[in-house]
Amino acid sequence: MSIVTLLYNEILYRPLFNALIFLYNVIPGHDFGAAIIALTLAIRLALYPLNQKAIKSQKALQELQPKIKEIQQKYKNEKEKQGTALMGLYKTHKINPASGCLPFFIQFPILIALFSVFKSGLDPGKLDGLYSFVAHPGVVSNMFLGLINLAEKNYFLAILAGALQFLQTKMMMPKRPASQTPGPDFSSMMNKQMLYFFPILTTFFAASLPAGLAVYWVAMTVFGIAQQYLAMKKSDRQYPGQK
Repeated sequence: MSIVTLLYNEILYRPLFNALIFLYNVIPGHDFGAAIIALTLAIRLALYPLNQKAIKSQKALQELQPKIKEIQQKYKNEKEKQGTALMGLYKTHKINPASGCLPFFIQFPILIALFSVFKSGLDPGKLDGLYSFVAHPGVVSNMFLGLINLAEKNYFLAILAGALQFLQTKMMMPKRPASQTPGPDFSSMMNKQMLYFFPILTTFFAASLPAGLAVYWVAMTVFGIAQQYLAMKKSDRQYPGQK
């Protein structure tokens, strides 16, 4: 076994696998979907500081859009000076434009580990990776609310995941100032492409994978929308003049 495989198993796969089985054991009714949602909430809470920092960075970028537009317009034919001026602006306001992407990159290996759990880890013959304090559940039911088999594809959950991703992405989009002159804007065009690209990509992958992953993504997005909404409201109360 390579060191990479060992680290993957001990840092991601086994902890997630054991946490899921533990929650499945303790949740009344032994509902596998409820266990996934509870695990998602635990992961979301663990990533709360990182996500909060990303949300604040996105909010700050929204508020800096007029200044960013000014720099882009001023140095539209001098890309090097434009980049230097933008980096100086970000440094002055202590903003890392890439910080909003970090939570996604952290969640990606978690998705891979959960896929491995749903694909083969729940087989009764493969429940030998449990920690000593996690009781063996015997047979694990893949059903959610007695209606949805989470080991199979589910197009409704896939569409729901895509719709929620659209809502969350739209919340993150910077608002166009009313005074801004309409016209071609590379940044706005990229934002619009992201607004539709990510939800379509989410729907495609959710429709191609076990429904358990779609439940995880739906729950993660719902918790993310709630956190982002509360963070934005708090920011608006603190800085009511910044709209």
